Amino acid sequence: MVFKRLLGSLGVGGPTVDTVLDPTPVRPGGTLTGQVHLQGGNADHDIEHITLELVARVEAEHGDGESEGTVVFERVTVGGGFRLGEGERRSVPFGVTLPWETPITELYGQALGIVLGVRTELSVAGARDKGDLDQLTVAPLAAQEHILEALGQLGFGFRSADLEYGRIGGTGQQLPFYQEIELTPAPQYAHQINEVELTFLAHPGGLEIVLEADKRGGFLSEGQDALTRFTVGHHDLRDWNTEVDGWIRTLAEHRASYASYGSTYAPSHDPHPYDGHGHDGHGHGHGHGEGHRSSGPGIGTAVAAGAAGLAVGVVGGMVAAEVIDEVGDFFEGDEEED
Repeated sequence: MVFKRLLGSLGVGGPTVDTVLDPTPVRPGGTLTGQVHLQGGNADHDIEHITLELVARVEAEHGDGESEGTVVFERVTVGGGFRLGEGERRSVPFGVTLPWETPITELYGQALGIVLGVRTELSVAGARDKGDLDQLTVAPLAAQEHILEALGQLGFGFRSADLEYGRIGGTGQQLPFYQEIELTPAPQYAHQINEVELTFLAHPGGLEIVLEADKRGGFLSEGQDALTRFTVGHHDLRDWNTEVDGWIRTLAEHRASYASYGSTYAPSHDPHPYDGHGHDGHGHGHGHGEGHRSSGPGIGTAVAAGAAGLAVGVVGGMVAAEVIDEVGDFFEGDEEED
């Protein structure tokens, strides 16, 4: 979504801004490129800075339930320090490095229901306006794709994905939120596990994988979570099906052990309401609570395993419309706030 918008704080006749992202796929840790197109108003204006913010729609759990908000997780100045003449057209190219932990929003071209955006802020002679908001699409890293493909070939299915505000203790997490990908269990594990929640925490040296299994309880016992972590390199050559199956077996077979690990690594809830606009990607958020159950956005996307690997599909026109509506609501709502 790309649109022009009159900068409201500058009044009628002020400049307009139109940010266009290059269509080249971008991945975590990669460079997002594009151009900011400016159109001068009915007078000359001094452009102090052009700043891009990476924003995400994030869920937060607190004492009163669950809420959603917008978190800014990166902020980069890409231009400024020039005069834009009356009616002048000028384009400012940019290249912004995405944080390594940037969530993935699609797999094999199919949306996962994660909503990210690039917001453009223009500062003109002391007045600031967030004048453009564009949808950001992020493809997986090679190792992330290998792991998801292996899970699909092992028989796991995609249930939903969301972004959770907070931190997972004992990890190298940098952003104030993390992505959870919820999977239905493969048939061979269905009697032991209700679902598997997968989190990728990428960094320059590799990938940290956090797996949480929501296990079935017995007749006189309640279900409990098991959580553990693994690390891989970005370009590791492995038998991924065997490797990933071993990770799942670890979760399923060592219940007592990983129940205690859960208390070490389980996230803890932030009891405070939040407005993510104050975060710049370097703040220190609180973690989520133990025993966390993520409901997900209810997108209902299905992941099916095939001989060629994992295939992600949105099932039914109604579900596809849901995804589109959620994306549209996010951008329209943000525009109204500004």
